[in-house]
Amino acid sequence: MTDLNYPFYQGPLRVGIVAGEASGDILGASLIKSLKKRFPTAVFEGIGGPLMEAEGFRSHVPMERLSVMGLVEVLGRLRELLGVRKQLFNYFTQTPPHIFIGIDAPDFNLELEYKLKQAGITTVHYVSPSVWAWRQGRVKKIAQSVDHMLTLLPFEAAFYQQYQVPVTFVGHPLADEIPLQSDQAAARQQLQLPANDPVIALLPGSRGSEIKQLGQLFLATFQRCLEQYPSASAVLPCANDARKKQLEALLNLSENAAVKNRVKLIDGQADQAMVAADTVLVASGTATLQGMLLKRPMVMAYRLAPITYQVLRWLVKAPYVALPNLLAERQVMPEFIQTAATVENLAQATLANLAGSNDWVQTEALFLKLHQELRCQASEKAAHVVSQMIADQFIK
Repeated sequence: MTDLNYPFYQGPLRVGIVAGEASGDILGASLIKSLKKRFPTAVFEGIGGPLMEAEGFRSHVPMERLSVMGLVEVLGRLRELLGVRKQLFNYFTQTPPHIFIGIDAPDFNLELEYKLKQAGITTVHYVSPSVWAWRQGRVKKIAQSVDHMLTLLPFEAAFYQQYQVPVTFVGHPLADEIPLQSDQAAARQQLQLPANDPVIALLPGSRGSEIKQLGQLFLATFQRCLEQYPSASAVLPCANDARKKQLEALLNLSENAAVKNRVKLIDGQADQAMVAADTVLVASGTATLQGMLLKRPMVMAYRLAPITYQVLRWLVKAPYVALPNLLAERQVMPEFIQTAATVENLAQATLANLAGSNDWVQTEALFLKLHQELRCQASEKAAHVVSQMIADQFIK
């Protein structure tokens, strides 16, 4: 598919991209696919994960090096992160790409985008940082750093329009990829899970720091659920080999034989794990949106380093953390943060989901409505904006 004709550039088009975690890798791979339809010989390089690399992307350093979250956690890796950013800046200014796209990872990407823009390189930021929720003053730096913002959620675009930042709401690629209806029986068969017994999906996150904070908590919650549902199983997707080893180590530490025997680790396939489940215990982030699109009952939990949490609790203005709650503008799934994220609270909410909720029919209908609103052919729409920006450079 091509929506523009490009006879005006010589040689292969060069696109710089930096994605900092698994969700960014998904977005980046889908965007690269769409851009390759328009620019078949384009070169894509920067930092990305295995999905982007499968599309021919060249990652200068492993994406895992950027996968860190929280103030204290970042401080421990600050020298390394600054070194990687300097390395990329030097590379891209010495061999300038036609356009640079930062995918999420705002603390890393926005400063890089600012410097690249000052050096005359056109910049795009894909996935808005949560400026509408906290540190709204960042919008001024964003305006200086990016030539165009691509947002996944409609209320984000409305926020940037207030500040005259060029912006396009593109929708979410997951909403395009995930079918409106899913087949639980088929998912259980594919993952070799019991057909009729309760299944709980455990998704404690894709970062090592998240597994440290939530991995044992989620396993302990499942252990508590087994007391009421002894035939239940848990399926736990592993984002990569490092996370799998980390989770295997946590399982080996468990003294409960039932937990060891009834938790199934799988490689990736988070979507299939959610479809197969009767309820999902999930960390904050894109996975909550994924669960909403798959129409699954969920319970969200999140923990940060204590100092990080104490700082953020005074800065965050959003009423909710989970994306489905933000989109619905009310609590449609339980969320437990920091000290509220206890085995007792998580087990109680998870067991309530397993028992069935009287308002689940209404919630499922709302999830379907939100799914349809986010279905905008996001990657194609984003690629069109990027293509127009590239064309503008040659037409000037």
